[in-house]
Amino acid sequence: MATATAQVVASIHLPRSPSSKTPTSIHCFRISCSNVHRTSSSSATPLNLVSRRNAFASVFQSVIYLQFGSQFNSSLAETPNVFREYIDVFDGYLFSYPKNWIQVRGAGADIFFRDPFVLDENLSVELSSPSSSRYKSVEDLGPPQVAAEKVLKQYLTEFMSTRLGVRRESNVLSTSSRVADDGKVYYQVEVNIKSYANNNELAVMPQDRIPRLEWDRRYLSVLGVENNRLYELRLQTPENVFLEEENDLRRGTRDLFFDATRDRSIVSRMFFSGDPSRKRVDLGGRSSKERDRQVLLEQTRLERKRRQGLRQQTSAAIKIQKYFRGRKAVEVERARVRILFHQTYGEPLRNLDWHCFGADSAFLRYLLFFFNANDKSDVTVLVEACRLILQYVQLGGNTVSLFAGADTSSTSFVNNRVRKLAFLCLQAVHHNRNHWNNQLLLPSKYSEMPTIILLETVACLMRPDLPWVCKVIDHLMQKKVFSLLREMVLSGVQSVKTVESRNSASSLEHVIMLIASHISHQSYNCSSVEPKWSFSSQLLSIPFFWNHLPFLKEAFSTHGLGTPYIHQMALCLPSHASVLPADISLEYPGYACLLGNLLEAASDALSSPSCNFQLAMDFLAVSTFLLEALPASKLSARDKSNENEMALDEEPIGTLDTDLEKQISNAIDSRLLQHLVNVLFSDTSLINSLETDVPSDREVEATGAICAFLHVVFNTLPIERIMTGLAYRTEIVRVLWRFIKRCHENHRWPSSSKLTGYLSGDAPGWLLPSAVFCPVYKHMLMIVDNEEFYEQEKPLSLKDIKFLIIILRQALWQLLWTIPANLPSQRSVGLPDQKKLSMEFIRYRVGIVISELLSQLQDWNNRRAFTSSVDFQAQEASSETFVSQALLGNTKASDILKQAPFLVPFTSRVRIFTSQLITSKERNGAGLHHGLGRSRFKIRRDRILEDAFSQLSVLSEEDLRGLIRVSFVNELGVEEAGIDGGGIFKDFMENITHIAFDVQYGLFKETSDHQLYPNPGSGLIHEQHLQFFHFLGSLLGKAMYEGILVDLPFATFFLSKLKQKYNYLNDLPSLDPELYRHLLFLKHYEGDVSDLELYFVVVNNEYGEQTEEELLPGGKDTRVTNENVITYIHLIANHRLNYQIRHQSLHFLRGFQQLIQKEWIEMFNEHEIQLLISGSLESLDVDDLRSNAHYSGGYHPDHRVIVMFWEILKSFSLDHQKKFLKFVTGCSRGPLLGFKYLEPKFCIQRAAPLNVTEEDLDRLPTSATCMNLLKLPPYTSKEQMQSKLLYAINAEAGFDLS
Repeated sequence: MATATAQVVASIHLPRSPSSKTPTSIHCFRISCSNVHRTSSSSATPLNLVSRRNAFASVFQSVIYLQFGSQFNSSLAETPNVFREYIDVFDGYLFSYPKNWIQVRGAGADIFFRDPFVLDENLSVELSSPSSSRYKSVEDLGPPQVAAEKVLKQYLTEFMSTRLGVRRESNVLSTSSRVADDGKVYYQVEVNIKSYANNNELAVMPQDRIPRLEWDRRYLSVLGVENNRLYELRLQTPENVFLEEENDLRRGTRDLFFDATRDRSIVSRMFFSGDPSRKRVDLGGRSSKERDRQVLLEQTRLERKRRQGLRQQTSAAIKIQKYFRGRKAVEVERARVRILFHQTYGEPLRNLDWHCFGADSAFLRYLLFFFNANDKSDVTVLVEACRLILQYVQLGGNTVSLFAGADTSSTSFVNNRVRKLAFLCLQAVHHNRNHWNNQLLLPSKYSEMPTIILLETVACLMRPDLPWVCKVIDHLMQKKVFSLLREMVLSGVQSVKTVESRNSASSLEHVIMLIASHISHQSYNCSSVEPKWSFSSQLLSIPFFWNHLPFLKEAFSTHGLGTPYIHQMALCLPSHASVLPADISLEYPGYACLLGNLLEAASDALSSPSCNFQLAMDFLAVSTFLLEALPASKLSARDKSNENEMALDEEPIGTLDTDLEKQISNAIDSRLLQHLVNVLFSDTSLINSLETDVPSDREVEATGAICAFLHVVFNTLPIERIMTGLAYRTEIVRVLWRFIKRCHENHRWPSSSKLTGYLSGDAPGWLLPSAVFCPVYKHMLMIVDNEEFYEQEKPLSLKDIKFLIIILRQALWQLLWTIPANLPSQRSVGLPDQKKLSMEFIRYRVGIVISELLSQLQDWNNRRAFTSSVDFQAQEASSETFVSQALLGNTKASDILKQAPFLVPFTSRVRIFTSQLITSKERNGAGLHHGLGRSRFKIRRDRILEDAFSQLSVLSEEDLRGLIRVSFVNELGVEEAGIDGGGIFKDFMENITHIAFDVQYGLFKETSDHQLYPNPGSGLIHEQHLQFFHFLGSLLGKAMYEGILVDLPFATFFLSKLKQKYNYLNDLPSLDPELYRHLLFLKHYEGDVSDLELYFVVVNNEYGEQTEEELLPGGKDTRVTNENVITYIHLIANHRLNYQIRHQSLHFLRGFQQLIQKEWIEMFNEHEIQLLISGSLESLDVDDLRSNAHYSGGYHPDHRVIVMFWEILKSFSLDHQKKFLKFVTGCSRGPLLGFKYLEPKFCIQRAAPLNVTEEDLDRLPTSATCMNLLKLPPYTSKEQMQSKLLYAINAEAGFDLS
């Protein structure tokens, strides 16, 4: 192209119209640098083409013209023989191209090359698919600049490379549009593309990946549309050729188009012409000739494909024959050399001595040439030769002299021999690994075994002081030595039934250590190791690798061998995770085995003096990445299900081997976590940082790394032991709290992308630290006792806790209300494909853990207040709008009510609860009358519990929700005269709950604070005790369902069972204060706990019957020590608070949930549930009752009798006030939200005619409890009214007074 003119003419010739009897004239447009000539069809042979698919109409009547050199400044019309015509019979167009260019047929478009050896210079036509093209004009692509960007994107897609490290740079140089004579618009585009690639795409270290320029090209394109298809005429040329000839182009094209800046001429220009009056071709149908042409073309294509297949078969056969003949000749030669070798050195190597290893001896040359690991005799020869080498070295001989002699000029020759010999030794062991599997892991003392001899020889040849060690190990790495060693180790492991302790490293272990330590040593300069064949990928992915190579583990952990490999993994793993082997089984995936081995060695590595900040960060990066790939642990699923015996949902189960899971989970122990925290924060957060400092970049990186690691651990592995280790052995709670507090006070949270690369920068900076701080601190609150929390203020001061509550409340409200997202459902959490570090999952988990922590802090505040209850509430949640949205369901407000009900004020939640009860009653209203007949019961007052149990326990859930009417039978067997309109049922509920929950009945016990909880020994008293608990649960549920308050003070740890919650150590004081004090003494015991002779057993003593239970399997043989004393304490607390009453609580809960749904009761904490059951313990608010009272029969608020009545009631004692309330309403406690919510309203009715007699004034007050109605005679004096009221409310004569 630099020495000749390249003139290109592109002409599209129309096919003959089906209706025309003469060929359509063909116009060919040819352009020279000085003139534009139009030739008619008379100078060109007409071509009749048959339409194929959507045949071309006049598409590119255009020319791309390149001329180099003034000597070729002649018109194209004067050199008609410069061009050759190419006919595309498939699409039906004629294309003229330079005669000296070469056509190459391809699977796609035909391409024309000026020089077949210079592929960068070519010309082609590209066409869009007829089935998917719907173009009307080239302007459908947009303006020329937009079209140019699309063209450039298409080019980059075509030149896409799968090689590592390839980078492309591209620029649009110029764009323009022209309108042709036929009125159609055409675009011309000029672009430049450069390709850069790494000089070593397998390099691991960034400094070894140096980019270089591969090619630099200029593309000149013309775009047009015809028949709804897009066409492109493309010229490609190297950029340097273009720039070299640009000056000549400027001179040769001075009269042509120049760009606006006048600094560069456009070397591609389109000229358009045509006859607009020419009749257009109708392409709507096909003749039989066209179909024949299609058949012919298809047959031609198939024949061409068949010939191509035959050529490929022939070529392949030639290559196979050539390879076979070569291999055959080599085998013949090897057989000849083998015979010569044995003739020279004897069959059992009788003639072999140390001199035979020298550079001038043929011994090694012969052996290295003919050796075959499949030939037992060759292996025997190699073993004997290695035995002689080892003897020489053991006698103090110089290894270099043995192979090189006195000649120092043959260094390269000797190095080549030694590295091949070392590889042959490993190859022989690898090939015979299954036969020698019981020898592979033996130490060097078994020196007569062939495996030991060969491996010790390799170790001898790789001593660090030898001059050829780099060459040897470099050669072994090229042969993928770690892959061979992996298979050797796996074979050796299969033969070992039990792992025995050894005093020295095995020979295989020695070889691995030498190779691994050499590669990791920075002073050596071996070639780069491909990640797939590295030490980490091949060996550390072997299951339980360290169990069989303990000395290698020591070197890896404590001697610094692992540091460079961990760093290499941190750089390579994210992009090379797929290279880890998966050749064992699905239960032992490579990434999980690598993680287990890495974690097992990490504690020693992090505790070594050489450990630094970077090593800890690298370890966290690798571990986090591998943990993220783990499925949900089976052990974790069991832990979560055991945490709550009444949980019904099953957790997902992982697919890993159980022992492998245990290796991973056991490796993350308190020692590892302690070392991690110490290394990361010893010189930042805990020592150097001030309270008001903004966290440094290093502290932000450390916080992000450990939080990402722990977050994945918490959601993948069993967390009980891990949480305990974090809480008791590390300072992670204080570290994270200081970080959160300082960021909040300075209003400068780091971006999430700074904390970890897994999150985007727009995520809140508090998200990831909260995901770790909240569950760890929550677990710590389960462990600490009341003295530590309130008195010693550990781990956080009460002042800090108040501040923490405000921070967490704001964060939770922001998560649940301000920025809610499409969060994963409960069942999707923990699935194998769920990414633990995805934004959605972290937000979901943070919402949960913050809610749980705030709920637990609220429980502590309820035990002994240290802050206002308002601090837990969001001000926005108290509005009427929020309450109305919560009642609708499936809204943000209802979601908040489910997940974080403490954000909503208690009164608002009670209103919502009451509305839910009303809705439920309305929904069940259709069945009320249906069950009316069989829901009316006669109850004997002296047998109230037995009669109620026998009659009500058989009711269905629907009947329990309906109306229940009761009539009492007195001690004389006479049915009381009252008609139950609701008041008698209230009286019945108060009486039966008082009797059934009485400790004398044996179903319940009292704590020292007179709070009720199920009797663990109830089965010894009542044979049907579980049925009674179910019945009592339904009774309590019915009372709450009907809004009847009952005086039943339940213990907090029992009320938690109504919410299906788990009780912890800090709940124990309410049950057994003495046991709690003893456990605290044990917790803080400074001596050796094992001296106390305690075991993991507990003795139960119920009604004189003693039984012994193990707290864990094998507990009677497990002594309590300083290491497991915390576990013992919590198992004792769990036994008393959860395990002993589990059956009674479960049956009580089932009865309770027949009427009160789980989601209703979960809106309240235990303290609030007690208020729902019994109401407030404060005195009766007489003023509230007065302001909500109604009057009838002539009474009014200012009536003399009414004024006197309220004065008397206000003067009553609390006990008399409660009796009065029970007298008129049937319940001794008022509505929880006040008498405004009493239905029907309290009413005082005049109980005398207008003409009052002495007999009327002598009557007692009466009531209609179903109507909350007091019938009060118009007493004349305060003393008379008071005495009559007191007599009436204390008579307890039942409903006979009615």
